[in-house]
Amino acid sequence: MTILVIAEHDHQQLKAATLNTVAAAVKIGGDIHVLVAGSNCTAAAQEAATLQGVSLVKVADAAHYQSQTAENLTALIIANAAGYSHILAPATTFGKNLMPRVAALLDVAQISEITGVDSPDTFVRPIYAGNALATVKSADATKVITVRTTGFDAAAATGGSAAVESIAAGADLGQSKLISRELTKSARPELGAAKIIVSGGRGMGSGENYHKVLEPLADKLGAAMGASRAAVDAGFVPNDYQVGQTGKIVAPQLYIAIGISGAIQHLAGMKDSKVIVAINKDPDAPIFQVADYGLVADLFVAVPELVAGLGA
Repeated sequence: MTILVIAEHDHQQLKAATLNTVAAAVKIGGDIHVLVAGSNCTAAAQEAATLQGVSLVKVADAAHYQSQTAENLTALIIANAAGYSHILAPATTFGKNLMPRVAALLDVAQISEITGVDSPDTFVRPIYAGNALATVKSADATKVITVRTTGFDAAAATGGSAAVESIAAGADLGQSKLISRELTKSARPELGAAKIIVSGGRGMGSGENYHKVLEPLADKLGAAMGASRAAVDAGFVPNDYQVGQTGKIVAPQLYIAIGISGAIQHLAGMKDSKVIVAINKDPDAPIFQVADYGLVADLFVAVPELVAGLGA
């Protein structure tokens, strides 16, 4: 049994989600190969080779993999799919764009966003916005899987010594072309990989209040900033701040929900956090049902007091 993990990377280093995906592959068992497709991506490939549990890194280095379009990557994966019992990718925007194409061309059913492995052919995945867990058994010869990264601890980044092998790049299909990419620049940690997240909801009242009240707390804690869908829809912050079923799925060590009522859509994106702290003036807010610590208070009073209490 041999497993192929599709690496998500920026050509220089792996994205954190790749480490969680490798950890899922380890639980399935068998030889683990990692495919790194990019342009001048030697550094990312060398990093993949040091991951614990990885036995081989396959590198496809070509200019047309610079933008990592799903069409070109899919063709490469299909050309190298023979012999693999499982093909895994993280359930990020990258993986969600790529893997359905792979599954369709292999004529198999995709198993989406697994959070657990019962056996090499049986997996656990959330349904109904995470309110229920389905155990899915696959009879497909090749199992195409996306991994919800919050369900698995990251694989150790050191200790491995996998061989690195160059493979032939596929042709540039020319079906799509990346025109531009606008990336959010922030000195704070990236939301999906942050260990601490401070999130605000509709209770913030305005975008001005969101930044004025929450930024000092996030700065003190070295935290990423998130928001509920209600706050995003109200225009308080851009949609890349959104945590929830239709936003980012996160599981930090500490999640602080401020002025967030706790709609199912939001809970689906953060309830696996290790410690959840909620501040809300409504004692009946659903967020308190999942919170480890809850404070019924006016956030405009409580948060500045919390910031002051944290000191310099």
